[in-house]
Amino acid sequence: MKQPLPKAVSYTRVSSKEQEKEGFSIPAQLKLLKNYAADKRINIIQDFTDVETAKSSGRMEFNRMVDFLKSELNQKENQSPCRILLVEKTDRLYRNIKDWVTIDPETIGIEIHFVKENNILSKDSRSQDKFMHGIRVVMAKNYIDNLSEETKKGMLEKAEQGIYPSQAPIGYINVQCGNKKIIQPDPNIEPIIKQLYERYATGNYSLLQLQKSAHRDGLTYRKSGSPIPKSVIHKILKNPIYYGDFLWKKKLYRGTQEPIITKELYDRVQGVMVKKGKRRTRQQKHTWAFQGMLSCGHCGCALTAEIQKGIYTYYHCTGNKGKCPEKKYVREEEVARQFGEALSLIRMEKNILSWVTKALKESHKDEKEFHDEAVSRLQKKYKKSQSRIDLMYEDKLDGVITAGFFERKSTQYRGEQENILRAIEKHQSANQAYIADGIKILELAQSAGRLYHQQSMAEKRRLLQFVYSNSIWKDGRLHPRFRKPFDIIADTNLAYNKKKINSSMKNDLFSVWLPSTDLNRGPIG
Repeated sequence: MKQPLPKAVSYTRVSSKEQEKEGFSIPAQLKLLKNYAADKRINIIQDFTDVETAKSSGRMEFNRMVDFLKSELNQKENQSPCRILLVEKTDRLYRNIKDWVTIDPETIGIEIHFVKENNILSKDSRSQDKFMHGIRVVMAKNYIDNLSEETKKGMLEKAEQGIYPSQAPIGYINVQCGNKKIIQPDPNIEPIIKQLYERYATGNYSLLQLQKSAHRDGLTYRKSGSPIPKSVIHKILKNPIYYGDFLWKKKLYRGTQEPIITKELYDRVQGVMVKKGKRRTRQQKHTWAFQGMLSCGHCGCALTAEIQKGIYTYYHCTGNKGKCPEKKYVREEEVARQFGEALSLIRMEKNILSWVTKALKESHKDEKEFHDEAVSRLQKKYKKSQSRIDLMYEDKLDGVITAGFFERKSTQYRGEQENILRAIEKHQSANQAYIADGIKILELAQSAGRLYHQQSMAEKRRLLQFVYSNSIWKDGRLHPRFRKPFDIIADTNLAYNKKKINSSMKNDLFSVWLPSTDLNRGPIG
């Protein structure tokens, strides 16, 4: 009897900007996956496709695919369930670490074929393959994060120049001025904003009355047309942008935008707020070192902290679900000690660290390919703008277009070229940080314990948040939960130590990194 072909689903994804580019389009990805399936004798039973736009970045098809694959887990083997997912490459499947956790082969029992990377990942994959896949995901995220950091730097530079660097607030609109984007008063809304201030300054209006009158005057959200709520009216009355300054990253900057009200009117409004008791100073909450990092192993509630005898910090279960067996309070120092001890689980021996570092550098070629493609596209756009300027200049000399038209359009194209050059700089900076960030992760795996013990409680928290997910505290002992890819290191080290105890093997971690490992980490302490 002829054996049925193994079943698979395919997943493809593009952003709207990528859709038209060769190699990124959905048809190009589907063609690659279908050719691969035909070659490997795999039957694709369903295609899932997401096209992300600026207005909607959700991934409905990704979620549908995950639900479908999970439902296949309940199928019996003789019913030929679908156990394979085909995707072009890593960054087509994952946008962030959460996606990686959602569709982890360990969790939903599938094989993921990354066709372009010639890599297959499953629960039976070798530890080294799982770890290197984890590094790919983390590094891809770091590349995007570094691009985001460069964008934030550009926005900060604009703020320091007095240019509001974001979406215009209510009462203003974003406009292009030469090669810069600035804000200017919205002629339809400006009078309403000014009237809000003038009315409130009299002391005769409540926020609710202002909200109703502003709605009657036509103050609504730009896109939805919905009424502006009272809380937003309050924010408008406290926003310094309307008299000429603006807040960016909690710092006040002197803006170059045209003001809607005077500073004197703004100050009068703040004085009325004080008199009406609208200005509330929030009491600064204490930030505990391990707050939000521990759950009770008995009832699942969070662990909270309190100070006793004025100097000692103790953690205990909140007991929000009723009486809990975790009765004992534990000193912060003991929690810190057990977290520090658990860091030994992610320590990598030097020979393994050296091997993984080498493998990481080899994987850099994937990032370099993405970087080179992005920069190449930007350079082509720059040359295209330059060609347009050159052609227009010839037309101006020949009298085909006016000097005024040439100046307007060339200014527009010069602005585009400046934006392109800034985008290239962002990619260059992200590229330079890629390898450095990867090696930092590996160095952390080598020396996290030593670094941890040298830090203050606040710095300990920062390091632990990078390494740990929400861990469990039960019967006075820590059950650590590591973030990816540190969980793979911890599992592998546990397997190595267990194998070493139960055999007369040589001290060779390579033999454990190569087979599959699947262990549950026990408590620390």
